[in-house]
Amino acid sequence: MKRKDFLKISASAAIFLGISPKAMANPDNNLDYLNNDYKNDGSCFGLKHESISKVKVGIIGLGNRGSVLIQMFDYLIKHNLSEIVALCDLNDDSINKNLKYLKTIQEHTPEVYRGSVDSWKELVKRDDIDLVIVATPWDTHTEMCISSMQNDKHVACEVPIANNLEDCWKIIEVAESTKKHCMMMENCCFNNEELWLLSMIDKGVFGNVNHAEGAYIHDLRKHMLDDSYYHNQWRIKHHQTRNGNLYPTHGLGPVCSYMDIGRGDNFNHLVSMSSNEESLSIASKSIDSDFKKFSCGDMNTTLIKTNLGKTIKLQFDVHTGRPYTRLNNVNGTKASHQGYPSKLFINNPELQWGHSWLNKEEYKKYRDLYNHPLWDKMENEISKNQVGHGGMDFVMIYRIIRCLNKGLPLDINVYDSVMWSSIIPFSEMSVLNQSKTIKIPDFTGGSWKNSRKSELLRVI
Repeated sequence: MKRKDFLKISASAAIFLGISPKAMANPDNNLDYLNNDYKNDGSCFGLKHESISKVKVGIIGLGNRGSVLIQMFDYLIKHNLSEIVALCDLNDDSINKNLKYLKTIQEHTPEVYRGSVDSWKELVKRDDIDLVIVATPWDTHTEMCISSMQNDKHVACEVPIANNLEDCWKIIEVAESTKKHCMMMENCCFNNEELWLLSMIDKGVFGNVNHAEGAYIHDLRKHMLDDSYYHNQWRIKHHQTRNGNLYPTHGLGPVCSYMDIGRGDNFNHLVSMSSNEESLSIASKSIDSDFKKFSCGDMNTTLIKTNLGKTIKLQFDVHTGRPYTRLNNVNGTKASHQGYPSKLFINNPELQWGHSWLNKEEYKKYRDLYNHPLWDKMENEISKNQVGHGGMDFVMIYRIIRCLNKGLPLDINVYDSVMWSSIIPFSEMSVLNQSKTIKIPDFTGGSWKNSRKSELLRVI
């Protein structure tokens, strides 16, 4: 199905199903893209550029996330593989804190852009930047990614890369026209456990993986209600007006690598439903917050079916008090895994039929045998960078820079980035209309049919 045909059908279906035009392009209420005849071609799969011996980086956003990412450059800067040449933020304290840190790891003092919400536009126009890193609130991501590519920059953006369907298509169109790398920085794809599972799946330990489960279940009530943690409390405002899976990619990204989504299989359709909202309201009332009413349910559950008949369960809950989990459950014909804590079962009918997880000794054998070689290679550096979510942030930044150093395709391409982010608006559509099935378009231009191994399996 061509993109323009899908969008026209979707618009008609929206009216028939009772989905408002606003939900179709949430939150912009702009349907001009429905008549856009641009046909994506998948030309950014395997995208390569000339090697860059020293990657010059500009960073937009120096809050909680941007400040952590800067620390992940220590090894790369000291080994002359990268340099941070420009910074941008609205908060002087954040700028000064990061300038002070950078003085300890590089000689060059970055140029600073501040004082206006549009200051970042000057940063992306510089002619000495190879890569722009975007670590700002969600609603700014798409514009910054597009502007960076249009100014001849590669871009790596925090999650999600887009919040609505229109922006998903815009990003693909600009990436294909400029042929610049556009990667969503889904750090969970680079975690030790996830890379270990991917390695085992690649080696055939799991047989055929027909079902997997991912999640973002993280009690964020305190952070969202704190008037200083998220600048201007931007994150909780999404929960006031939107209802769906607003943050799918931490659980979904690794699952897509397990299932070769975009590399032999693709999303087909989804259904989504949300529970009642209570927990965030209770927390808000307990501290007499100005935020009183919320639309987003406490728990959203989304089910995705792939073209090859595989299934994915995603869950999203940042309202209730419960231990953190991304689930990370994988079911194959030969083995199963359950995360938090990590447990492994090997389906060997000669020994057992499925009632016991491997004991600690047996489990360790599989961890040692199939550990991703990158984690073995970089073990010392990873251990020094535990502040970056246990090392996954360091591995992610290391991989981005080393791919650019070597002129290799990045681990996560623009189609991955858009596909994973598109679950946000599609889940909202389904929830809005009593969990109706929502067809998911082919963002890859048909390129998903070409089987290929995940770039995450490479050792760089």
